[in-house]
Order: sequence, then C-alpha cells, then structure tokens
Amino acid sequence: MITGACMVPHPPIILPEVGRGEEKKISKTTEGFMKAAKMISDLKPDTIIISSPHSTMYRDYFHISPGETASGDMGLFRAPGVRVNVRYDTELVQLIGNTAAKAGFPAGTEGEKEPELDHGVMVPLYFVNKLYKDYRLVRTGLSGFSLKKHMEFGKIMREAAESSGHRVFYIASGDLSHRLKPDGPYGFDADGPVYDDRIMDVMGSGRFDELTGFPDDLLENAAECGHRSFCIMAGFLEGSNVKANAVSHEDVFGVGYGICTYEMQ
Repeated sequence: MITGACMVPHPPIILPEVGRGEEKKISKTTEGFMKAAKMISDLKPDTIIISSPHSTMYRDYFHISPGETASGDMGLFRAPGVRVNVRYDTELVQLIGNTAAKAGFPAGTEGEKEPELDHGVMVPLYFVNKLYKDYRLVRTGLSGFSLKKHMEFGKIMREAAESSGHRVFYIASGDLSHRLKPDGPYGFDADGPVYDDRIMDVMGSGRFDELTGFPDDLLENAAECGHRSFCIMAGFLEGSNVKANAVSHEDVFGVGYGICTYEMQ
C-alpha cells in the first residue's frame, strides 16, 4: 500500500551540529522538514523508500543498496557524532529486483561501492527519526538514463511495493538549483531561478507529467541535483490520486531547498 510521499532537500548545514548557528538562516526549511516528518509519523509506514543523488550511481543501471543494515555519520561535515542507522527492507528490495528482472529493466543490488549512508539519505532521516523510527528502508541511487527511464523505475518500485503488502512511503531527496546567487557554490546563472520557480510550480501542484519536459540545457545551467530523484517519485505515484502541497522554498545560501508533500486521496 502506498501511503504518501515527499520531496525534500539534503543540506548538511541544516543540522545544528553542522550549521553551528547557520541553520537558523534556513528555519523555513527546518519547519518544512518537521511537517514532512510529522506526516510520516502519522502514517506509520512499514517501509520508507528513499532515492538519493549521492548514493551509488551508474550510467546504465539503477543501484539498490543490499544487505540487512547500514549506517553513516556526518564526519565529512565536521559532525562525526551525528550518526544514522537503518534496517533495510530485504523483502521489498528482493521484490523490486525480481520485478525489474521480469520487465528486463536494469535495476538491482549488484555493484555496491558505497555501503555507508550518504548525506542525501542521512539529512532527511535525521528529521524523520525525531518523530518516527519504526520503519525499514529501501535506498536507491540515480542513473545516467533519461528522465523517462527514471519514471519507469518508479513504476517498477510501485508495482513491487503494492505486491509486498507493506505500507510504503517515498522520499525523493534532492536539492534544486545550485546557481541562485553569485556567492553560492557554483555562482549565478539566470536559469537557476527559472528552474526553481518552475520545479516548485510543477511539484507543488502535482503535475508530474511535466517533469520530463524540462530542457537538458535548463537542468545543466541550473546545476540542479534532485530532478531525477523527483522523476522516480513521480513514477512511483503514477496512477494515484494525490493532494500536492508546496510546503517551503528557500535559497539563502545560493542553493534551492524545496519541500513538497503528497497525501493519498
């Protein structure tokens, strides 16, 4: 059973242990995270699927993390004491792999390179875990395939999730443009704000069919991070009647942080 979904960013600086006061500048995003976490806590899913741009990625294959457990810490961001531990939903992982194999779709657990949790997973779960911990995880990366192929992967996972009998919630982790301000990490590009306005409009209204229509040059110029993650989620939700809610958007540090939630109707 599909219980809902959300789109969230993953800025390490939002964690007080990393930001050391700087996180207060993006308080709207923190509030948005807590709204999404409250939604998950209320729904009580058995399993959370999360797609992260920073998990293992191949050009022609969608990698799903294998094993029973995993962990990671924020040591790369000067906060090694912040640690996240997860239990994987091995049954659903196997179902996704089997469903993909039957469809001749390139996805599975082969070729793991980074078993440790990445910050694209840890930052969202940091907030989820404040309110809810009774879940298992499925963690997947992106690929070099087209946007449409990412949506197909979401459909594969939906089919597997529905056959599992588990209550499943989807988290699409991804930042928006990294070129929103001259002092941002990649400087400024006029397409940065254009991308953020458009993606928040599309995702905030649930017009998922428009995701594959974003021009390649717009995505590249904006230096976006999460578009393919959002496409997987869109495929996962296809066919569902959802209520979309644009929760928050901020660009304080020159990177777009957008949060949207999707309630099943």
